[in-house]
Amino acid sequence: MPAEATRNPLSAITAQQPFLIVDGALATELERAGFDLNDSLWSARVLADEPQAIVDVHRAYFEAGADVATTASYQATLEGLMARSLSETQASALIQRSVTLAAQARSEYLAAHPERLDCPPLVAASVGPYGAYLADGSEYRGGYALDRAGLRDFHRARLATLLDAKPDVLAVETLPCAEEAQAVCDLLRDDFPTARAWIAFSARNATELSDGTPIREAVRAIADCEQVVAIGVNCTALEHIESLVREIRGETDKDIVIYPNSGEVYDPVTKTWSAACAVSVDSDGDGSDHDHDLAGWTPRWLAAGATAIGGCCRTGPNDIRALADLRKALG
Repeated sequence: MPAEATRNPLSAITAQQPFLIVDGALATELERAGFDLNDSLWSARVLADEPQAIVDVHRAYFEAGADVATTASYQATLEGLMARSLSETQASALIQRSVTLAAQARSEYLAAHPERLDCPPLVAASVGPYGAYLADGSEYRGGYALDRAGLRDFHRARLATLLDAKPDVLAVETLPCAEEAQAVCDLLRDDFPTARAWIAFSARNATELSDGTPIREAVRAIADCEQVVAIGVNCTALEHIESLVREIRGETDKDIVIYPNSGEVYDPVTKTWSAACAVSVDSDGDGSDHDHDLAGWTPRWLAAGATAIGGCCRTGPNDIRALADLRKALG
């Protein structure tokens, strides 16, 4: 594998394709399969109870065209699992299972699609923010009680546990504040210098993170971290993404990864989703409106500088398949 691909796991695919395709929501597909995820551990609960269901979701996304499987570890922390009567050893094993299940799905997919062996899909180990562990919606607003040192202490053991399972990249996602991203970068530089990660923020509007920090300021604070191969936004409204990508591109030449929500609105208090007002966009300049969907907006996101695109909450394999169809059309 070329040296550049070793340094940046995403580049093996972005060098060959108009853009890399990240998968869609894991929890959404598990809920559609009948799982009740109204739990502080969210989709991580299925790791212990029904691991094959997670393999099936990853495989469905690969079949739809995804280049990346994002693991079921977003809300899986040692602290959270041990609070559910697991030992530290059991909790570590369960977190690592999230990576091995995604790798299993990839192996099954490659067995059926040997044409992908020269450029196989990636396994991205999901690392949710401190707010996801709190399970109180604070990943959408920030304002943690922990300082930067405390955030480093919180993330250290989970990063070590996930990296021991050998994912291709860490997906550090839904970060609501710059300080948490800086804490993760501290750990990558000091404790895990050979690891590679992307960092995706959550945003409340077209220019600011969920805690109100200008995204340019947040990107500037982490842009020189060698271990961070991509910076972006996830779990954010579709209509804000184009502006956010332009803001990010103004501060870095790294890959930009974006995976917004479907367009529905989440209430972190009731933990329910509701339909948002439809937003249409003339994404290709042909004078026609497009539905509020990932593929409809993608040409504008690519023009703004995005290099990796997928879906977050309430998206599914059909959304990823539409992205794959668009990529084929772009050649």
